[in-house]
Amino acid sequence: MLEVFKKYINDKVSMSEDDLNEILSYAILKKMRRRQFLLQEGDVWRYNAFVCSGFLRKYSVDDKGTEHIMSFSPENYWTGDRESLVNDTPSKFNIEALENAEILLFKKEDFEMLCTKIPVFNNMINNILHRSFISSQSRIHSSISLTSEEKYNNFVLKFPSIVNRVPQHMIASYIGISPETLSRIRSQANKK
Repeated sequence: MLEVFKKYINDKVSMSEDDLNEILSYAILKKMRRRQFLLQEGDVWRYNAFVCSGFLRKYSVDDKGTEHIMSFSPENYWTGDRESLVNDTPSKFNIEALENAEILLFKKEDFEMLCTKIPVFNNMINNILHRSFISSQSRIHSSISLTSEEKYNNFVLKFPSIVNRVPQHMIASYIGISPETLSRIRSQANKK
């Protein structure tokens, strides 16, 4: 699994082998079974987590028992709860493996030390955070301004590999529509 992370880093930035090995020396490998939780609501999140293999989702559950999916994290994605990590507060989210997964965990203090010590790593992480913020902003804009059909079409365009990896009701939750509405949209698309 370390090879997956090495390739990820090398695809993003040019880094010395010594720096890369130092980063890897702080990685904690976690193997997860399908339906196992990486984080549960109420726990404080204390890591930066990189998905080497498998597939995870981050979600909350409202007072009515309805799940609201915040994100999907396939291979080569980072996951976690930034608010809980930064503020040292209980998480509002659950992170669950939808498939067997292998995750690299970096303790908060180790990760911050590595970012300070290895500027190229820090720059890479900052670029990832910037793209994540832009993606969140785009998702908020879509949720308040697009039709249900446009939301689904955007999801398919942005995440073609995810469409066939998760049940329809999870896609509906992620884009903020009912499973019935999504079923109707897909049915109409198949007739075209």
